[in-house]
Amino acid sequence: MEFLLFLLFLVLLVAASAAGLTADSHDSADWKPTDDGRRWRSRTN
Repeated sequence: MEFLLFLLFLVLLVAASAAGLTADSHDSADWKPTDDGRRWRSRTN
């Protein structure tokens, strides 16, 4: 029964994604490169 509920949940997520109802919560700060854990700073400031 739990497997069927999990499968239904996945199907609903796929359907929502296909319908364009989902959004990426990441912003550009999540993808900036780091140097030993410190974010790179732009030299144009």
